Amino acid sequence: QVQLVESGGGLVQAGGSLRLSCAASGRIFDSYSMGWYRRAPGKQREWVASFTSGDNTIYADSVKGRLTISRDNAKNTVFLQMNSLKPEDTAIYYCNARRFVGSLPNNYWGQGTQVTVSS
Repeated sequence: QVQLVESGGGLVQAGGSLRLSCAASGRIFDSYSMGWYRRAPGKQREWVASFTSGDNTIYADSVKGRLTISRDNAKNTVFLQMNSLKPEDTAIYYCNARRFVGSLPNNYWGQGTQVTVSS
C-alpha cells in the first residue's frame, strides 16, 4: 500500500510562490510514475505535471514555465515549485503515484493540499 502526504499549500497573492511537497511511504519512484493534479472549485480534477521516463518531466500548457516538478529520491519526496501564481491556480493539489499492472492503471492519491491565490 502506497501512502502519499502532501504539504505546503496556503494563501498567497497573485505573482507569489509556493512549494508543495509530497512524501511517499518508502522507495516507490522506481516502480511508480509520480505526478501532480489539481481540482479547482466547481471543476473536475486535471493533470498538472509529472515525470515520464527517468527524470524527464512534462507539464500542462496552463502551467508550463511557472510550475516545476522535482524530487528527492533519498527522501522519497516529490515537489511542485509554483512561481508567478495566478488566481486561476487556486485549487486543491493532489500528489499521484501510478503504475500499470498489465494494462490496468493502479493509482494512489494523497489527501490534497489547498492552494489559494488572491488577486
